[in-house]
Formats: sequence, structure tokens, C-alpha cells
Amino acid sequence: MRIARLLSAAALTLIFMFSLSCTEKKEAIKVGAILAVTGPASFLGAPEAKTIEMLAADLNAKGGINGQKIELIIKDSAANPEKAISFAKQLIEEDKVLAIIGPSTSGETMKIKNIMEEAKTVLLSCAAAEVIVNPVAKYVFKTPQKDSFAVKKIYTQMKKMGISKIGVVVGNTGFGKAGKAQLEKIAPEFGIDVLISEVYDKKATDLTAVVTKVKAKNVQAVVNWSIVPAQSIIVKNMKQIGLNVPLFQSHGFGNIKFVQAAGDAAEGIIFPAGRLLVSDVIPDSNAQKPVLMKYKKDYESKYNEDASTFGGHAYDAFMIFVEALKKSGPDREKLRDAVENMKGFVGTGGIFNFSAEDHNGLDIEAFEMLTVKDGKFALLKE
Repeated sequence: MRIARLLSAAALTLIFMFSLSCTEKKEAIKVGAILAVTGPASFLGAPEAKTIEMLAADLNAKGGINGQKIELIIKDSAANPEKAISFAKQLIEEDKVLAIIGPSTSGETMKIKNIMEEAKTVLLSCAAAEVIVNPVAKYVFKTPQKDSFAVKKIYTQMKKMGISKIGVVVGNTGFGKAGKAQLEKIAPEFGIDVLISEVYDKKATDLTAVVTKVKAKNVQAVVNWSIVPAQSIIVKNMKQIGLNVPLFQSHGFGNIKFVQAAGDAAEGIIFPAGRLLVSDVIPDSNAQKPVLMKYKKDYESKYNEDASTFGGHAYDAFMIFVEALKKSGPDREKLRDAVENMKGFVGTGGIFNFSAEDHNGLDIEAFEMLTVKDGKFALLKE
């Protein structure tokens, strides 16, 4: 009887342990994010952070990926490259994240590019400069559209308008400098003469001297390539000195707050952007429309503020990570391969088709040409 009781107790113990192991929660998958939530680039990082927090919460509420929830670790770099470096090392070495989303700015991304390569950890950057992925780095990807395609869209529109002599002004950021190089490099291909090319301080509060120099060159149009708030000051100063020529902005203008900061002077600005800003007027047949409308509705209802292309870049980065993770599981090398081989992913920035030669995955058709009309973004009519 005693042996029987012992066997019975042992059996119950085994059943209990088996039951416990079956109900035990799987370990969460850690993903890091380095975003400029505060500081001079918070108009980029704040909507990016809000976006991925919203997406992670929704995903986890549905049970996560293959039973594993996402543990999101967001670091606020305040657009400081040195902080980005420190956070990248911390996320990789201490937190053991599977991948990192961000940074928000091109300068920060370039500073941590080699760190990601050495750690063999996927980076899905939310920054736009083409040098992030050209030349290709094995573990580094980005979601915003390419600088060179943005330039080509701008120059194509200029040719339609009979513009051939222009002035270029850019902010002194990684994005600004990279854009300046592309604008000058591609200009001859379209018969465009860059008569003057100026760099301004991203912290400037008055850029009258810069636009006055541009006006003296008798340009037919101005391209302002920037992601910083000072880009709205350029707009107002042009108006104030009577530099009444078409103003083209980069795809870094995709936040309605820049329009609001420039006021009436923003009317008529032309710029390339993804379709998120005009999602309500694109055809229902467009494959992006359901994605754009859902993201816009979810974000704006949750946070009571307009969705921007910058939050959209974070949406794309997070969802590309999720789609790759479904195939790869929590393995860094397999995750990298899954991202690089992803085709036909419909995001806010366009339809992504990655390859070993292209770690951006978007073509020039990801852009629409937009304008500012009555203080709002609108499709530019031909």
C-alpha cells in the first residue's frame, strides 16, 4: 500500500509539473527602439514612439507572435548621436534585443550603423538619408523613401513648370547634407542649374540673410531640404523679403505642424511624400488605402492628433519586423534573411520589395507630389 501511495503521489507530481509547463508563459521577445521622443527632433520621434507603442499593445492583446509577446524597450535619444551610440550598445549587450527600430534621424543612424553590423543585429531605421542603405550594409534597413527618388520627383515637376535655375537651402543635419549632395548630383540629368546652395543652422530663428543671398541669384525656384523646424522659418522669410518663386520641400516636410508654423506663407509649397497624408483621396483600388486608412484612424483616435509620415515610417518598421518574425522566429540571422527576402509588403510608405541589393525596398512610385492648399495637404494637380 505504501508503494502504491508513493507511486500515486509521484504520478500526481508529474501531472502537476506537466500542467505547469504547459501553462507557463513563453518568454517575451525583446525589440529595442531608439527614437527622438524629446528634443529638437521630437516631431519625428514622438509620433514614432506612440505608433510602435500602439502597435505592440494591440499585437500583445491578440497573443503576440506564435504565443510570444513583444517587450518593447524605447530609448529617448533626443536626437543626440552620442546617446544613440550608448543606447544601441545597451540594447544589444544588456537587454539582448532581437532587433532595433530607429533612430529617428539620419545622423544618429549613421553613427550606429557599424555597431549594428558588428553585433549582427537588424536595424530598421526610420530616417531618410539614402547613405543609410547605399552602400548596402548586411543588417541595416530603412523604411522612408530614397532621397534620390525624392529629388527626381521634384526635378520632374520643375521641368513640367519650365523651371531650370534654382537655389538650394538645407539644414545642417545628416538628412540635409545628404539631400544637398543628391540635389547637386542629379541636377544635370534634368537640365537643372543649381545657382546657389546654402546650409543653415538647424537651431536658427531667423534666416533672412540666407534667403536674401538666394534672391540675389534670380532663381526661378527654391528647394528647402530639411527635417528641422527651421524649415518653416525659410518659408516665412522668403515671403517677407518678396522672394515670390515656387518653393519645393523635401519628403521631410510631411507633418502638418510645419505648415501650421509657416502660416499663410506655406500656401502653394510643393513636395514629394507617401500617400498617408492624402489617404482619403487616393483611389479605393490602391493597395495601400486600407492600410493607410486604418493606421490613420487608429492613431488619430488614440492620440487626438494628426498622423504624420514620420509615425508612418515607424509603423512600417515595426510591421516589417513582425512579418519577418512570423517566418524566422526569435533568431537574429533568420530574421535578417526574412527581412531581406520580403516582397510585396504593403506599408504606409509604399509597397516594399527588399533584396540583397536594396535594403529600402521602395521604388519611385512610392511618392506622390503634394501641395499645401488652404492650410492642408492636397494632391498636386497636373
